[in-house]
Amino acid sequence: MILTPLTGIPLVQPGDNVAELIQNGLRQLEIKLESGDVLVIAQKIVSKAEGRLVNLTQVVPSVEAIALAEKVQKDARFVEMVLRESQSVLRTRPGTLIVEHKLGFVCANAGIDHSNVQGLWGNQDDWVLLLPENPDLSASLIRKELEAANNVRIGVIIIDSHGRAWRMGIVGATIGLSGVPGLVDLRGVQDIFGYQLRITQVAAADELAAGASLLMGQAAERSPVIHVRGFPYPLREASLRELVRPKSEDLFR
Repeated sequence: MILTPLTGIPLVQPGDNVAELIQNGLRQLEIKLESGDVLVIAQKIVSKAEGRLVNLTQVVPSVEAIALAEKVQKDARFVEMVLRESQSVLRTRPGTLIVEHKLGFVCANAGIDHSNVQGLWGNQDDWVLLLPENPDLSASLIRKELEAANNVRIGVIIIDSHGRAWRMGIVGATIGLSGVPGLVDLRGVQDIFGYQLRITQVAAADELAAGASLLMGQAAERSPVIHVRGFPYPLREASLRELVRPKSEDLFR
């Protein structure tokens, strides 16, 4: 499997066409899309293109946000945005706010971030970026435009950096996908000794997200799109739902 960063993607502004930027990036590296290829895209450029920037000076915190902000020692306006983007608050402590995002997954601060965010005016420290409103739809629209332009069948994954309940550090994780399997079900497949697997399901989209995230980096690398060739599983229609563990099965809640 070959993962290639598209280093020619410019700084993305609200209203930019992400598919067009990716097409230009592929052209600069003389990469011609082929059926079976996958494009892994950093959430930030999708959010920026979709205008998901918020200036905290325009946010009025609720009574709930003010009380919670005092508890976690965060800006009440920031906490207000976290609450707006969340279904519920799961864990809190000073400096930490773990929520169930409206999209269904558990993450810190509802995925709202200050890093690599440039606002349109005023103090840059006042700007934050929200996750795409519907990452599956965002991935689908980008995929369809690129497929039509190149006459191919590809997959698209949108990723973000997430922590994990049982491990230290962050890792790239899928928050939206189109045309790529989220899970690959290996139940019933035999291992090298003939033992039939009983419960194994591979989070293939997350495994690819983690690998791509290594090349994207977390700071000033400016490689928000990774072209993937040789993904080892057949492409198919999928959605984020298959990667989100149901609450009834979540032992960490």
